[in-house]
Amino acid sequence: CVQPSVPPVPNYKLSMSIPEWLQAIQTYMKMLQYNHTGTQFFEIRKTRPLSGLMETAKEMTRESLPIKCLEAVILGIYLTNGQPSVERFPISFKTHFSGNYFHHVVLGIYCNGRYGSLGMSRRSDLMDKPLTYQTLSDLIFEFEDSYKKYLHSVKKVKIGLYVPHEPHSFQPIEWKQLVLNVSKMMRTEVRKELEKFARDMRMKILKPSSAHSPVKERSRGKSLSPRRRQASPQRRACRRDKS
Repeated sequence: CVQPSVPPVPNYKLSMSIPEWLQAIQTYMKMLQYNHTGTQFFEIRKTRPLSGLMETAKEMTRESLPIKCLEAVILGIYLTNGQPSVERFPISFKTHFSGNYFHHVVLGIYCNGRYGSLGMSRRSDLMDKPLTYQTLSDLIFEFEDSYKKYLHSVKKVKIGLYVPHEPHSFQPIEWKQLVLNVSKMMRTEVRKELEKFARDMRMKILKPSSAHSPVKERSRGKSLSPRRRQASPQRRACRRDKS
């Protein structure tokens, strides 16, 4: 008798446009509801291979329990895996409010020259954004403006790489390829950094072999060696911030 309350996992239909499909995924996540309990129902270790995280996402669809922002990102990747025209990448925010720091993550979406996002939050304007933003910086500034309504100042923004569409990949997700200390930068600087990064990201999807090429995508090559992690690209990013 509990069955009717379990929301059906959305299925892509050929008649759907990509924005309609993304809306169906977001509607499904909202039906699972935001987890206000203080107990994390699913353990998400960011360093796990993508294949392991996709198993956790399957578990989420089976259990139909409330989720938080990080779980929503993993679930969003899982549900969009069959759509190669939809590129997915993590966007993380560090904000400051009333003496405390807060962390939040959403799933950035790039498709047909437009940006948007999927996600979950206590606040309706800090999760999904429609696939209508012409640039990555437009999307990021929209989030920053939404945060201002709640008197949160955005301190850092971290952008990861496109997540492979191969659900059995042993690669971990690259969560923070670009790190911007936005509170210490002018918006013009932030825009310049984000647009350069977005351009580099778009160029990479034109090279199918790049996922296996440590030269073209150093961080993916490096991620196989945990000892070297992503310190060097971060340092480079920080140096760029200050210039």
